[in-house]
Amino acid sequence: MKSKSLGVLRIVVMVSVVGVFTSSRAQDFPSEIFHEGKVVLDSEDTISGKIKYDLPNDLIEVITGNVVHTLTARKILNFTIFDKTVDMFRTFYSVPYNREPNYKVAMLFEVLYEGRLSLLARESIVQETVPQYSYYYRSPYNLSRPRLSYEYFFLDRKGNFVKYNLKKAELLNIMDAREPQIKQYIKKNRLKVDSRRDLIRIVTYYNSLLGG
Repeated sequence: MKSKSLGVLRIVVMVSVVGVFTSSRAQDFPSEIFHEGKVVLDSEDTISGKIKYDLPNDLIEVITGNVVHTLTARKILNFTIFDKTVDMFRTFYSVPYNREPNYKVAMLFEVLYEGRLSLLARESIVQETVPQYSYYYRSPYNLSRPRLSYEYFFLDRKGNFVKYNLKKAELLNIMDAREPQIKQYIKKNRLKVDSRRDLIRIVTYYNSLLGG
């Protein structure tokens, strides 16, 4: 009887562990679902419908009626969606970017803030390993789960692109025109230079110092 109870308990523990992993995928990521939106093509024509984006491959799918259109970044000027997962509108632009020296390709970027210095982002889904501890087995184990990962870029009005590597010194160098004020603003508000939300706050403040 004791052996049977132990076996049942082990099953419960294993189901609980699997449940933790399953719950991490209970909700789809924004790039995995279709959103209501509008696309402006390079011809300046507009298409409205349900949109699903794929930033790693720089393309989108648009459903209009019963037809699915697949559009690469080269055929797009921009598109806007209403993302129900965050309950907000999001806008993406197709921008020429130097993937290699002297070689530009059209890539899709989300505009997080637009101004004299704009903040853009690209997202992807990555697998991360999270250390866990089993109190039943009294041993650690690793849990693999997907999460959203972001790359950030700055774009000025001259068309200069800078990829931001989430370092404070690098950020201050990019914003050297107002470095003392930015440094004080970050410290006073306890902002993190690798946080999406805080970066938007910092860029918004920087642009306000420049007058837009």
